[in-house]
Amino acid sequence: MSQARILRFYLDPGLKRSAEDGRHNFIAQVADVVRGAGFRVEFKPNTATERMKSATRRGYSMFHMDEPYHERALTMRRVYHYPFWTIEQSARRWEWRVARARFDAGQVDRDAADKFARYWRKRLFGKAAPVEAGGFVYVPLQGRLSVQRSFQTCTPLEMVEQTLARTDTRPVIAALHPGETYAPNEIAALERLCADHPRLELRTGGMEGLLPACDMVVTQNSAAAFNGFFFDKPAILFGRVDFHHIAANVADLGVEGAFDAIVGARPDFAGYIWWFWQVMAINAGRPEAPEKIAKAMREAGWPV
Repeated sequence: MSQARILRFYLDPGLKRSAEDGRHNFIAQVADVVRGAGFRVEFKPNTATERMKSATRRGYSMFHMDEPYHERALTMRRVYHYPFWTIEQSARRWEWRVARARFDAGQVDRDAADKFARYWRKRLFGKAAPVEAGGFVYVPLQGRLSVQRSFQTCTPLEMVEQTLARTDTRPVIAALHPGETYAPNEIAALERLCADHPRLELRTGGMEGLLPACDMVVTQNSAAAFNGFFFDKPAILFGRVDFHHIAANVADLGVEGAFDAIVGARPDFAGYIWWFWQVMAINAGRPEAPEKIAKAMREAGWPV
């Protein structure tokens, strides 16, 4: 049986109000694309109950960051900063189209890439610019420090230990995520590491000040590593993610291999940023955005 041409967005309250009022640029463009293909658009609350009901409703579903668990659902997610978005068949970033694609530095439009990267660095970080390396390693932490999740090669605490073991005498600054809540035993474990390793310093947040001056970024899959590319900072990733192409990946190289690979590494940071955002993502501020939206839906088998 053919599906009804209805697209339902499942959105949190603030996003839902913005979409219903037509004030959310990207969602408005998605809605316009499907309406142009004869769809009706509805906005639903983003609750577990409503998302479960979506599988039994005729029509199609667009989730925001949640896993699209049935064949007529897709998920949309901002690609780190506005106005860049993606529409995917998985909520797991390491399964996105860009994660599976190959970055070919030889195909970069050099002038366009350099201008693009300079523009967005200034737009995102103001006057901050790469400075002479400050002689320290920046380790942005995320949540669940003592747990190894499916996309990680070790726990975040073990990652800090591995970094200390492989970074000679340089200071290591581990930064807690300001939006996370950490258990007392996690903080205690970090404090023990600081006591055992005087060159380990624990902070909260501070990405904007740490990125321009650090030698490298070591993380599981924090967006801070992607932001570091704007400052020409090489990254070691202990977890899987979408922006892995120019980083040293522990999953592929092993811990020792990743730390060896980053020595003297100077990938095409500007070219990568241009490819990752302008070529692979949907820039909602560009005239080609509607066609990219439609293409993502057609690839999932939607009649758009």
